[in-house]
Amino acid sequence: MPLTAAPLTILLTAVVCGALAAALTGWIRTIAESDSLWLRSGVHVALAAAVGAGAAALAENVPELVAFAALAVACGLLVAIDLAVHRLPDLVVVPMYPILFAALATSSAVTGDWGALGRAAAAALALLAFYFTLAFINPSGLGLGDVKLAGVLGAFLGWLGWYYVLVGTLAAFAINAVVALILLLSRRADRHTGIAFGPAMIAGAAAAAWLSVGG
Repeated sequence: MPLTAAPLTILLTAVVCGALAAALTGWIRTIAESDSLWLRSGVHVALAAAVGAGAAALAENVPELVAFAALAVACGLLVAIDLAVHRLPDLVVVPMYPILFAALATSSAVTGDWGALGRAAAAALALLAFYFTLAFINPSGLGLGDVKLAGVLGAFLGWLGWYYVLVGTLAAFAINAVVALILLLSRRADRHTGIAFGPAMIAGAAAAAWLSVGG
């Protein structure tokens, strides 16, 4: 069982992540340049809290907890922004690279498992290259924001293992396909309607991480 998975730690992490997301509400509305309901409904707060609880359940030491909790807050913000304006702002995505790798490097220093850090870096590069290729082939389907987020999620999933990189990536495309099908069948979208891909990427990574807890 992960060292930090005590119920109190999970609860406190959820509260802290939710509170941070709530405190950043005005900021994300400013950088998104939108007053969309997605940014006013508190969905980012609920998501940050929920994913933060999962982060505490997954983490095995304090540096891991910091890395995963920071990612939880960022993902909560990004889902809301992407649903609102179909963008993944650099101001949220890019800082996650140094934050995530600094925390994971600290974890490696604590545990002596430097292989996990190398795997995280390799997975980040692999998904960056993969998503960049897809965006180059079909720029209307994927944007550079998706490419940059892929690197962050790749580092996270690579830290867990290559199997989870594969699962998380495939799950993202499967989830997006299901969402697109539902929207088409309900006539809320057509073949030319843009669908935010960031939420599916994050949901796929979360699903893979959930599998890793039992693994």
